[in-house]
Amino acid sequence: MYQEGEIRIPSGCAISGLISKSGKRVNGSEIVKSIATMHDRSNGLGGGFAGYGIYPQYADAYAFHIFYDNPEAKTYCEDFLNRHFDMINLSKIPTRTHPNIVDEPLIWRYFLVPLHTKLESSQLQPDEFVVRCTIKINTHIDGAYVFSSGKNMGVFKAVGFPEDVGEFYRLEEYDGYSWTAHGRYPTNTPGWWGGAHPFAMLDYSIVHNGEISSYDANRRHIEMHGYQCTLQTDTEVITYIVDYLHRRLGLTLQETAKVIAAPFWQTIESMNEEERAEYEYLRSAFGSLLVTGPFSIILGYSGGLMALNDRLKLRSMVVGEKDDMVYIASEECAVRILSPELDRLWYPKGGEAVIVELDQKGGESSCQ
Repeated sequence: MYQEGEIRIPSGCAISGLISKSGKRVNGSEIVKSIATMHDRSNGLGGGFAGYGIYPQYADAYAFHIFYDNPEAKTYCEDFLNRHFDMINLSKIPTRTHPNIVDEPLIWRYFLVPLHTKLESSQLQPDEFVVRCTIKINTHIDGAYVFSSGKNMGVFKAVGFPEDVGEFYRLEEYDGYSWTAHGRYPTNTPGWWGGAHPFAMLDYSIVHNGEISSYDANRRHIEMHGYQCTLQTDTEVITYIVDYLHRRLGLTLQETAKVIAAPFWQTIESMNEEERAEYEYLRSAFGSLLVTGPFSIILGYSGGLMALNDRLKLRSMVVGEKDDMVYIASEECAVRILSPELDRLWYPKGGEAVIVELDQKGGESSCQ
């Protein structure tokens, strides 16, 4: 007879997130504490974090976090960066030696502003310029991988249990208004540094529990729009879908969620006329971007978080509120460890987006 903890469950992987709606900065040790409670949902083959508001001194620059396999890749990549950006600052990302984190690549950080001449000649907006440069590095410079490229935010990930990754990156030295975390239990892809979550593009970052059965259709469609899925994981494509729908096409986050986790046609047919018309349009226009299979995700972005389950709610997710704070996690224990007494606790329905935004105007904050 098996005892608790002796077997793994296929719905493993742990996700957690928190946000202060007033923009109060929270120490990175808090998100490490949260994800550590779900240790048994991962197997040490990937852990990671994304923090928002962590680089206020460089808030207007793009913060590139880059893995290098060797010094030659670093030399080639830095030559590319110097030809396309004004480099405000560069340094190794601070880490500490950890017995459970091994075979680490070279890990560097750059604060960059696109060169005016390059922007002018490209006729691109700065964000699109950065996206194209990121894809160029990741697909054409062997041994270099940009794993974070947003403003005033950063991703920190590695092969290891998430609490060990947090110690390795010294997250207690960072403060941010929002954090997400992931503990990985890979099933179809190898555990490697680039394959750990979060996956990021600009300020969008995704942590994900589940398996995307629509990956091939999603990948084929998104690659028609200039993205390239090279990282051996289905989570990458979700990040690109969000970037494409929300940033490039201008859909709201609610509309983006309705594309990713659209209801079945029979459910749409039972809706009132206004709702039915919206869903019929979104499903017809973006049917190839419907994400099927079991999943729960937390999307981090500048100014907020979005949590979303698949339409059948085949993966767990809980949301808690206490005063100014909102917590999201795979399990209630990861919320209670940070806030034992909550004002509200609930489990979102399948396909129901929970969007939490910073209060920008001094009024009521938003938690939809």
